[in-house]
Amino acid sequence: MNPSAVTLPSLRLHCLPAWRRGLAAALLLPGAIGAAGAASCLDEDKLEPSPAALSAAAAAAAQAAPVPPRSQLQTMVQDALVRSNALGASRLLAEAAEQDVEEAKANKQPQASLVGGLSPSFDSGRGSTTTQLQGRAGFNLGQTIYDGGRSDRIVDWRRQQSEAARLGLLSTREQVTLTTTSLAFERARFRMQAVIYGQNVRKMACLVEALQTIVNADKGRTSELVQARKQLQQAELLQVQAQSQARGVEARLRRIVGDGLPGTEGFSTLLLGVPELPTVLADAATSSDITALDANAAALREIARVVEAGNKPQLSWNIAGNAIAGAGAGNPRNTGVAAGLTISVPLLNPSLEYSAQAARKRADAAVLQRAEALEQRRQRIVEVHEQASSAFDRVRRVAQVLRDSDQLRNFTLQQWQQMGRRSLFDVIAAESDHYNLRVQYVNALTDGQQMNAMLTSLGSGLSQWLQ
Repeated sequence: MNPSAVTLPSLRLHCLPAWRRGLAAALLLPGAIGAAGAASCLDEDKLEPSPAALSAAAAAAAQAAPVPPRSQLQTMVQDALVRSNALGASRLLAEAAEQDVEEAKANKQPQASLVGGLSPSFDSGRGSTTTQLQGRAGFNLGQTIYDGGRSDRIVDWRRQQSEAARLGLLSTREQVTLTTTSLAFERARFRMQAVIYGQNVRKMACLVEALQTIVNADKGRTSELVQARKQLQQAELLQVQAQSQARGVEARLRRIVGDGLPGTEGFSTLLLGVPELPTVLADAATSSDITALDANAAALREIARVVEAGNKPQLSWNIAGNAIAGAGAGNPRNTGVAAGLTISVPLLNPSLEYSAQAARKRADAAVLQRAEALEQRRQRIVEVHEQASSAFDRVRRVAQVLRDSDQLRNFTLQQWQQMGRRSLFDVIAAESDHYNLRVQYVNALTDGQQMNAMLTSLGSGLSQWLQ
């Protein structure tokens, strides 16, 4: 017997069919993958944290990070609030409404005015003409004592408008916060997808490298090499698409928060708990959007009271003084001071009743609009809560499937590498299914967190949660 054929590897190689001898020979050739190459393909999953433990790993990374992800999100939101033109406009409108309140209050204070005039006069009679230049000066000081409460109702109306503007500012702030948070989660989604597809690319590249070595020894396996290269190209295409989507989201996020975006490590653990539905439904009535509608309805009720007060008597006091001086023949001079009370009693104003009815109906319509908005908001909360619960249920179910999928793909690869117990198509199918499940896991996790962010915003407010 030939001594060179005594070794166990050579004996096994001699006893194998032709196609298996090609695979085994490739694994035994110097410079080929060999046992180390096979282990490399099998150990690729060390770069891929188990999806079942993804949340725990992200939490540990967040604790070890110098800047927690929550603080990073707070920084992004603050930058977005500073840069937001919509928020700046809402702030100016709220400040203008406050000035309107002060104006209405100041109208109740005493009002003073100074008047003056200069005019020539001609007097002709009995054959003579007299020309004079007369100057007039006067002042008025007065204040309304009683107007049926009309001035007070105007102040109340302005105050309710100011409150609505302030709540509108909070609503705009909440919208900016929600948009920034949602984009931050979306950015984390695509960056995680790019990482997963990158791991898929490395695994397929490892298989292509193994098959290239096999084909060098057995040309009959060329079709499998082509199939593996095709799968590698598809994985690279998915990775490029995920990277492009991530860049698109980052461009939108930079427009909102500016440059210098933080990393996305730990973002997968920020909003994992679905809020209790009864609590969110109860908080909906106190949200800034609904309370702004309350303030608007109250302002319209005050307008109706203003119109009604316009039909009541008005009492005011007034002090007036005047002086007249002339230059010319006779040089007349005249001065006087007068003070007194003025009362005004409306007798007939047919249009006033129609105006009052219209104002009351607008107030009633605003109350119904507020009730409808609250009902729609609560319905939206129910829908979003169901979507959030469904998303996290998918996370749990996909994680369970992933544990079996991870074992299946490794077993399939081992069986394919160990003398061809499985075909390459089985290996590729197992790998593709595993990475697709991982992407589904990331999508479900991100969807759930985005739904939680929206649910919090519909209730007590995402801004309050961040604080």
